[in-house]
Amino acid sequence: MTIRQHPCRVTAIKEEGVITQLSLSGTKRENMLGNIYIGKVEKVQPNIRAAFVRIAPDVMCYYQLTDKAGDYVLNRRPDGRLLPGDELMVQVEKEALKEKLPGITTNLSFTGKYLVLTSGRKELGFSGKLDNESKRVMRMWMEPLMEENFGVIVRTNAKYAEKSELLAEFSYLKQRFLRVAEFGRSRTCYSLLEKTPEDYIQLLRDTAGDELEEIVTDDRDIYENIAAYLEQFQPKERIKLALYEDTLLPLGKLHSLETALSEALRERVWLKSGGFLVIQQTEAFAVIDVNTGKYTGKKKAQETYRKINLEAAAEIARQILLRQLSGIILIDFINMDSEDHRQELMHVLQRYCRKDPVKTVVVDMTALHIVEVTRQKVKKSLAEQAAELEQG
Repeated sequence: MTIRQHPCRVTAIKEEGVITQLSLSGTKRENMLGNIYIGKVEKVQPNIRAAFVRIAPDVMCYYQLTDKAGDYVLNRRPDGRLLPGDELMVQVEKEALKEKLPGITTNLSFTGKYLVLTSGRKELGFSGKLDNESKRVMRMWMEPLMEENFGVIVRTNAKYAEKSELLAEFSYLKQRFLRVAEFGRSRTCYSLLEKTPEDYIQLLRDTAGDELEEIVTDDRDIYENIAAYLEQFQPKERIKLALYEDTLLPLGKLHSLETALSEALRERVWLKSGGFLVIQQTEAFAVIDVNTGKYTGKKKAQETYRKINLEAAAEIARQILLRQLSGIILIDFINMDSEDHRQELMHVLQRYCRKDPVKTVVVDMTALHIVEVTRQKVKKSLAEQAAELEQG
C-alpha cells in the first residue's frame, strides 16, 4: 500500500478490532536482522571492548569482544586474539538504531516456532512464560537430544505443541545449524550464509496458533509465500489464509491502517477516562507523561488519580509495542499518596508488559515517582521506520 505517497509494505496485527502492532518496510529495503554473514574485522578497540566488522562492502557493524567468538573465527589464532583482517561468521542481532551501527554476534541462533537453537548458550533453557509443568514435560522430551556444540531454548509457543512437532522442528533447526557451520567455512568474505525470513513470516512464526483467527493479504506474491510457509511448518493454519481481491475497497482502507499509523505517530494519546498520555522520543530515551486531562470523575482526587493511572498502564504497554519503543522508557504517572496504590500500579504495569513478545522489564519507581522501564533494542521504532520511508 501507499503511506504518505510512499509505496511500502505494512504488516499489522489486529486484536478485538484494535491495531496492536504495526511494521513498515520500503518495497526496496532489505531487512538484515537475523541474517548470517562472513564478516571481516576492520578495527579492534580494546579500550571499549569492541571491534568493527564489515559484513558487506558498504555495511559496517559493531561487535562486542565479550561475545567470545571462539570457533566462529575462521582463521583463529592459537592465542585466541581477534585482529584486523580476521574473518568470522556473524549474525545481525540488532538493526542500526539512530546513529548506532547494526549489532552483530557470533552466538548464532536459529529460530523456529517452538524452539531456538543457539551456538552460544549450550544448555537447555525455557521461556519464563512457560508454567512449571510444561517445563517438566518438555525437559523430558528435549534433554536426550542435547549435544555439546549447541543449546536449545524452548519458546512460549511450545506449550501448544505435540511432542512430534517439537522433535520435528528440533531436527530441522539442527540441520540448518550444521549446514551454516559447514557451509561458512568454505565461503568467501561478505557471503550471506542464511537470510532471515520476511517480517510477515516472522510474525506468523511468533504468534501462537490458537490466537490466529485470520491471515489476510492483498498481495499475491506474499500470499503464495505465506501459503508455502504454512504448508511446510504450520499446516493447521493454512485454512486461515485468504487473498483479499476487492478493488473497490483496498485492504488498508478496510482496516484503517493509515489512520492507525497516524495515531501511533502522534505525541498525544487520549484515554477513555478523559486523561491523556504525551509520548516523546529523545536520542537517549523515551518519555511518557500521564495527565488528568478532561477527567470529570466525582470521586476524591486520589481515587481519580488511581483510576487514570491504571487505565494509563494498560495503554502505555500497548503503545510501547505499537510504536516499538526500546531502550530506556521513563513514565511519569500522576503522583499518588498511597503506597498500596503505587504498588498496585506497578503490578498492573508489569502484568501488561509481560505480554510483550520483546523482553520488557519494569525496573522500579524512583523517589520522584518516575517509573523506569527497559525494552530490548532489536528493531527501529515505528517513527524511525516512517522517517526512513519518507527519506526513500
